[in-house]
Amino acid sequence: MDLRDFYLLAALIACLRLDSAIAQELIYTIREELPENVPIGNIPKDLNISHINAATGTSASLVYRLVSKAGDAPLVKVSSSTGEIFTTSNRIDREKLCAGASYAEENECFFELEVVILPNDFFRLIKIKIIVKDTNDNAPMFPSPVINISIPENTLINSRFPIPSATDPDTGFNGVQHYELLNGQSVFGLDIVETPEGEKWPQLIVQQNLDREQKDTYVMKIKVEDGGTPQKSSTAILQVTVSDVNDNRPVFKEGQVEVHIPENAPVGTSVIQLHATDADIGSNAEIRYIFGAQVAPATKRLFALNNTTGLITVQRSLDREETAIHKVTVLASDGSSTPARAMVTINVTDVNDNPPNIDLRYIISPINGTVYLSEKDPVNTKIALITVSDKDTDVNGKVICFIEREVPFHLKAVYDNQYLLETSSLLDYEGTKEFSFKIVASDSGKPSLNQTALVRVKLEDENDNPPIFNQPVIELSVSENNRRGLYLTTISATDEDSGKNADIVYQLGPNASFFDLDRKTGVLTASRVFDREEQERFIFTVTARDNGTPPLQSQAAVIVTVLDENDNSPKFTHNHFQFFVSENLPKYSTVGVITVTDADAGENKAVTLSILNDSDNFVLDPYSGVIKSNVSFDREQQSSYTFDVKATDGGQPPRSSTAKVTINVMDVNDNSPVVISPPSNTSFKLVPLSAIPGSVVAEVFAVDIDTGMNAELKYTIVSGNNKGLFRIDPVTGNITLEEKPAPTDVGLHRLVVNISDLGYPKSLHTLVLVFLYVNDTAGNASYIYDLIRRTMETPLDRNIGDSSQPYQNEDYLTIMIAIVAGAMVVIVVIFVTVLVRCRHASRFKAAQRSKQGAEWMSPNQENKQNKKKKRKKRKSPKSSLLNFVTIEESKPDDAVHEPINGTISLPAELEEQSIGRFDWGPAPPTTFKPNSPDLAKHYKSASPQPAFHLKPDTPVSVKKHHVIQELPLDNTFVGGCDTLSKRSSTSSDHFSASECSSQGGFKTKGPLHTRQVNEHFYWSMSTAYKCPVNQY
Repeated sequence: MDLRDFYLLAALIACLRLDSAIAQELIYTIREELPENVPIGNIPKDLNISHINAATGTSASLVYRLVSKAGDAPLVKVSSSTGEIFTTSNRIDREKLCAGASYAEENECFFELEVVILPNDFFRLIKIKIIVKDTNDNAPMFPSPVINISIPENTLINSRFPIPSATDPDTGFNGVQHYELLNGQSVFGLDIVETPEGEKWPQLIVQQNLDREQKDTYVMKIKVEDGGTPQKSSTAILQVTVSDVNDNRPVFKEGQVEVHIPENAPVGTSVIQLHATDADIGSNAEIRYIFGAQVAPATKRLFALNNTTGLITVQRSLDREETAIHKVTVLASDGSSTPARAMVTINVTDVNDNPPNIDLRYIISPINGTVYLSEKDPVNTKIALITVSDKDTDVNGKVICFIEREVPFHLKAVYDNQYLLETSSLLDYEGTKEFSFKIVASDSGKPSLNQTALVRVKLEDENDNPPIFNQPVIELSVSENNRRGLYLTTISATDEDSGKNADIVYQLGPNASFFDLDRKTGVLTASRVFDREEQERFIFTVTARDNGTPPLQSQAAVIVTVLDENDNSPKFTHNHFQFFVSENLPKYSTVGVITVTDADAGENKAVTLSILNDSDNFVLDPYSGVIKSNVSFDREQQSSYTFDVKATDGGQPPRSSTAKVTINVMDVNDNSPVVISPPSNTSFKLVPLSAIPGSVVAEVFAVDIDTGMNAELKYTIVSGNNKGLFRIDPVTGNITLEEKPAPTDVGLHRLVVNISDLGYPKSLHTLVLVFLYVNDTAGNASYIYDLIRRTMETPLDRNIGDSSQPYQNEDYLTIMIAIVAGAMVVIVVIFVTVLVRCRHASRFKAAQRSKQGAEWMSPNQENKQNKKKKRKKRKSPKSSLLNFVTIEESKPDDAVHEPINGTISLPAELEEQSIGRFDWGPAPPTTFKPNSPDLAKHYKSASPQPAFHLKPDTPVSVKKHHVIQELPLDNTFVGGCDTLSKRSSTSSDHFSASECSSQGGFKTKGPLHTRQVNEHFYWSMSTAYKCPVNQY
């Protein structure tokens, strides 16, 4: 079988797979003494290992690495890329490799090695067993170059005498195969006896009778040959001495003996006592015990044989682990040619005298005995292959392996006696930079023996820790008006990494334009001057970044609070405050609130107020700014008050500022209208029968010394116009004809005219009697005055035409003629009137809309001035002596059906009859409720005018009034929509717009006081109008 056949045989040998994912085994067979780079096997091919990743389908680059012990000279090498195994320059000597082993063919000589496949995803541990076959590289040798044999002279022919056997370190066919006797002189021959153990013992055969006296010595050569190719041989000198005769040889009681002795038996311990007997006597019966030639020299060193007694004792310390069985051949010789032979087998029994052995071979190559790992290495990273063994047997040889203390490493069993040292958890350089631990191997003997191996592992830092700020939120405070470059603080962060991974640079985030930050030291300074009033707080971030790869960073929030300094004076919300209060406001009432601000903070912001030049009329709360009156207001006496207010803050030094305050007194409706025309209640106007409809037949004019809406007047006929002959303009007070007078209308007509202002919250009223005499002439004035006198006896709610007394001359013929003529005239007048009114109405509405639009956008100041002038011209002197009729209204339970009680006071002289004053009584509650003491603000309110739902002569519908009121800083007043007098007395601009319609009527019942006569009377009033509210 040539070398190629051996390789093929080795490749076909199946290996035992313990775990295909972890460990596999290969067996190869080679010849010893092979040259360098001879291929032995191919690992991936022999194990059918694929380089394709089954999960991804991609080709993987596998690395094959031989696990070797530091300092060992490897006998084979493994290609890291292909996995091929080759011989090295170190010679594989089977005899040296398996020194001391038996040379029997069946005993294999082998050595083992481990190969790992990397990376970790493809990790495998391959255990390779290489069987070394013998080659004929040793020649057989005799124990001695000269062999002396003594043969008695009476030896029979064909007697046999043993010759010391030759030994050959080679085995099998390469061992001793043939002996040859050279120059035997035909006296001696040679025979080979093969023992059951396969040993070949040469024996010298006596072929002729010996005669010592003729020749006592024979010198020959003996040659020994092995069976190898090329064949090797050696020779020794065989010297035969012919001795005297002894014809009985010793005999052992037992030819084979087996004994057991512990390996820790002390020197001198008896192993066995051999005993042989000899039938001879005398010197020929003296037995001498000797070791046979086949006893190994090592055995002879361990055991001693007493030549006389045959006692075998221990002469050196035994070691079962070195040689467990000793086979000793003992010869008992009495001097005859053939000694007795006994085979003694000495079994050395095991004791636990050997500690376990730890064979530590690194997968990751150490540097100066230290393994370096990166802290980012994954769990189960393989570090070393550990093989433990114990030369002892059975329980004494059973070894367990463990790590001495708690570390992030563990041992993973691969075979019964092999472990992988792996990482058991993620490593952290910042936690522990270096590990030094012992691997302990302990057997199970009693007492147990241990062996340790020290492992040193150092971690290499990775940039896996970002910088950490000492404070995640850094709060600072600095006073405003600082200097540039002012030191604020030092920002510091730490990094648990080392080296450049721990070098930190600092950087400001956005919104930090007011600050500078030193990148190296973290010193934070102010780059600008702070103004707390512009910005009280700065919030920005600071980034700390290390110099690792890749760099890591973290952020901290910085909050800089700017402290206040008293660098701002108090500031009033207005340089000039204007407040509006109603007259007759009670003393100590709130009239307004002064508002002042200070941009500073704290005590610098605490402001106190004081009045500078008016300490009598008003009281000012220094903290709230509330102004209260110290006087009662009367607009007619003083319409406004002006003073200065000073605001002082609490800073050091204090700052102050001043503002002007004006209190405007607003009018209250506390004056009733005063009638100017007619001059008295006894005057009359002549209305000719020829008067056309629409012509002014009388004029009622009154004034009100109040202002604003309190001075706006409304004229209404409340009684005496049951025929609807007359109409009064609600604004001007002009009484016009509604239709042409008929003959039946001739006579005296008494109109009761109510003059009411639009005051708020209570409207005041005055009644005036207007007498109109319908006739062509008024020749007899005394007759008319007499009629007027008699009408005073008629209640105001009744028409004077309803009285049974005749108040006019009735010329029936004239009347009939007048009726016919009047009817014709009326028809014509009605036709013309209707036509004229239709045209006039359309023009009036267009003009009214145009006027409202213009006045809504721009109040007409000129018209207001003209009105004031006109009012002044028509204002009656205060010294006028007028008597007034006063009607007091009581609040009804039913707004529609409850009558109203009134009182009329008349003077004794009818010709001095005066105009009465009418009081409407309490007005409905207002919805105008200011929600602030500052009366200069605008308020909105929906305040309907009083609507009296009284029972009229003819039922009418009632519509609601909708009014929007605004009260701005410049005194904007909004009146009701019932009427708007052109003769209004205004002191401020009006800015309002409203359109409404109203119909109403009322009826009252009450006692009539005329001098000392009390009568009950009824009076009724009805109005129907629709008016626009003009814009001024």
